[in-house]
Amino acid sequence: MISLKDLKKKVKENGYKLTPQRKAILKVLIGHNKHFISAEDILKETIKIYPNLNITTIYRNLEILEDINMLHKTKDNNTALYCLICEESHHHHIICKICGKTEIIDFCPLKKFSDLVKEKNFILTDHKIELYGYCEDCKKDLNP
Repeated sequence: MISLKDLKKKVKENGYKLTPQRKAILKVLIGHNKHFISAEDILKETIKIYPNLNITTIYRNLEILEDINMLHKTKDNNTALYCLICEESHHHHIICKICGKTEIIDFCPLKKFSDLVKEKNFILTDHKIELYGYCEDCKKDLNP
């Protein structure tokens, strides 16, 4: 698991200050290790420490953290969800639709398509595969 110290260092290396609010957001993200979380849920946790914090500040900070490659961002039912980047190597995720738990899949089926993409004279810059379902704990609560 990544430490707050490492995250602070990366923020500063990218030319940003570590404001108290940004530090609180990072702590919430660390606390949700391997789980995606919404900006609204981050606000609910950080507002306990900073009562004047608002959703605009949360989104602004999440955008900065995403721009400096510290966050994964995904969408579920039109809600943006965020998770700290877990490692630098290329991978994909399986995401629980109930609790947001995330597991890494170290396999990429799209690597086989790279030659086909080149044949079409297309430059592929990025891709993302996200699989959704229910984790072991949450599937116990589903009705059969």
